[in-house]
Amino acid sequence: MGLNKPKGRRLPLLPLRGLLVYPSMVLHLDVGREKSVKALEKAMVEDSMILLCTQSEVSIEEPTQDDIFRIGTISRVRQMLKLPNGTIRVLVEGVMRAEVTEYVPNSEYYEVMVRELPEREMDDPEIDALMRTVLNQFEHYINLSKKVTPETLTAVADIDEPGRLADVICSHLPLKIKDKQDILETIDVRARLEKLLSFLNNEREVLELERKISQRVKKQMEKTQKEYYLREQMKAIQKELGDKEGRAGEVDELRSQLKEANVPEKVAEKIEKEIERLEKMPATSAEGGVIRTYVDWLLSLPWNKQTEDDLDLAKAEQILNAEHFGLEKPKERVLEYLAVQQLVKKLKGPILCFAGPPGVGKTSLAKSIAKSLGREFVRVSLGGVRDEAEIRGHRRTYVGAMPGRIVQGLKTAGTNNPVFLLDEIDKMAMDFRGDPASALLEVLDPEQNNSFSDHYIEVPFDLSKVMFVTTANALHNIPRPLLDRMEVLYIPGYTEIEKLHIAENHLVPKQKKDHGLEDGKLTIDSDATLRVIREYTRESGVRNLEQQIASLCRKAAKMIVSEPETGVTIAAENIPDYLGPPRFRYGLAEEEDQVGVVCGLAWTEVGGDTLLIEVTVLPGSGKLTLTGKLGDVMKESAQAAFSYARSRAKELNIPLDFHEKNDIHIHIPEGAIPKDGPSAGITMATALISALTERPVRREVAMTGEITLRGRVLPIGGLKEKALAAHRAGIKKILFPADNEKDLKEIPDSVKEDVTFVPVQHMDTVLEHALT
Repeated sequence: MGLNKPKGRRLPLLPLRGLLVYPSMVLHLDVGREKSVKALEKAMVEDSMILLCTQSEVSIEEPTQDDIFRIGTISRVRQMLKLPNGTIRVLVEGVMRAEVTEYVPNSEYYEVMVRELPEREMDDPEIDALMRTVLNQFEHYINLSKKVTPETLTAVADIDEPGRLADVICSHLPLKIKDKQDILETIDVRARLEKLLSFLNNEREVLELERKISQRVKKQMEKTQKEYYLREQMKAIQKELGDKEGRAGEVDELRSQLKEANVPEKVAEKIEKEIERLEKMPATSAEGGVIRTYVDWLLSLPWNKQTEDDLDLAKAEQILNAEHFGLEKPKERVLEYLAVQQLVKKLKGPILCFAGPPGVGKTSLAKSIAKSLGREFVRVSLGGVRDEAEIRGHRRTYVGAMPGRIVQGLKTAGTNNPVFLLDEIDKMAMDFRGDPASALLEVLDPEQNNSFSDHYIEVPFDLSKVMFVTTANALHNIPRPLLDRMEVLYIPGYTEIEKLHIAENHLVPKQKKDHGLEDGKLTIDSDATLRVIREYTRESGVRNLEQQIASLCRKAAKMIVSEPETGVTIAAENIPDYLGPPRFRYGLAEEEDQVGVVCGLAWTEVGGDTLLIEVTVLPGSGKLTLTGKLGDVMKESAQAAFSYARSRAKELNIPLDFHEKNDIHIHIPEGAIPKDGPSAGITMATALISALTERPVRREVAMTGEITLRGRVLPIGGLKEKALAAHRAGIKKILFPADNEKDLKEIPDSVKEDVTFVPVQHMDTVLEHALT
């Protein structure tokens, strides 16, 4: 046979899907495609010879010339068997390699011209050595792999032709079609054996790795736990890859965080225990997430982290004075704390309660305290909190459990000695979810709070370094035991002078800056500011005042934008053009002395106020009518005033039978507003006596005090607020219970200069000063 000039043969072609036939290999094929069946029939008619080539892609149903490899195997068809489902089972035997030189046009089946590629006989000792190595490696492979039987080795070992040996071994290996085709296309025997050797080496390495993995897994698994087995296998694979995925990585990360974190020993033990639990959890377990969150919380709390206090008294005083005008007592208290802190290095954090009407700067004062101490500041609003868990946290057994607001605040602060503001402590409610005020008892007790226990955290936390500041509008809404634990600093309302100062030094500059009106674009006269204070606001604080100033700034901004050249100056007489007509009448004192009308003084949560009390005497049968939405205590005060008037009828020149022939009506205007308390007793008595004796009441006199049946005047509360309200209303003389003289020192000097304060012990003195 002339090897150099191979003759062309014309053969039918059968494309194979997903398998490959080597020379001298016998195997069964199932043929179902119409073209393939026709090619087979053609082969059977001729000399039973057919070319078997493999498709490059298994999925192609109708392969073109480009989809079929050029080199295949000429095979002899030994047997054909038609199966019931229409496919044909064929037994073929590979004869020799061949290359397709061209496709013969044929629409029924593939027909090609082929060039045979016969084996070359070679005598070379190197090839013998290669054969032995290949056999050796194949034996190793068989020992490791369960996919090839030992009998195969015996069969293969008898082959002495190197090319055939390579083909047979290759047919037994689980290689990719591309690799098998590569071997088929390698005509040179030595090159073929070398390629096969490298494939065998690769396969053996993979098998050894698989065995290693399965050995590692076997030690840790129980036969029944299929899921566990798979997870461990994954772990082992990841270990081989060097990945740190899944829980293992998470646990390592937490451990390294624990090392870096500065936590007390007990807490560290607790965290370590939880990390161990987490480690044993399957990755899919929901409980794992809960533990992870818990450990994160424990690690993020500032157990031993605190800021250094800035104990410079002068600097602290300067900060407090720059940000707040007045408020002497609270400022003094902070400076005292700083001074003591300098002498004693460790002092329990004080628990202050700023009480007072809205808008007097309670919350912002707490901020300034933090700034002057150089501490972090945390604010928690307790308004409307009615669940104990808000303070103490939930137990970890609940879904979505969280620590309470105290622990959350400490995490936010990042230190264990912040200034902690509990805002609106008087607005807490209680319902079936428990009583949050009682939960605060432990937090706000300097003796107990060094081991505050949060239900979620479960480890006691030391709150003794925290400086707690609480704010409240009305102290009577705070439960007694809680109030008892706090040092109450009452912040009263501001006087007109103080408001003017605050407006000019703080509010106006701030609002100008916010509205872009700096560099002299807007000027507000002092008289204008005073007019806004008197006629457009009525409050103890300065919140409304700030809103009115903001309104002036907006109006000015609009004017400046429409006429950029002009600056705006606001004088007192122009205020109505900007803010509309005055809302409140300044100087509420009556225009003239009147019979049966007396100016009383009242205390409200937003500061003091004046109350006009009117009495009318009508012919009738002795009925006493009280109107103006009065509370029980106030109605009883009116009864007491009435009984006092009856008991003193003779001395006061009132007809003795006045209560039989007349009806008496006492009315307190602004009827929609509820009023209560005993402090209008002397006011009602004076109005009643004025109406019965027809003596007018001096219009510049106001009064407050509780009355007894014998005419004694008892002390009342809120004298400072009442005095401020009277001063605002233009009153010149205030009658007040002698027992309240101690409260006079709280009243600003500017008020004392304008108003005469007369202490009274008995109703007679009151009438002397009040009636003309």
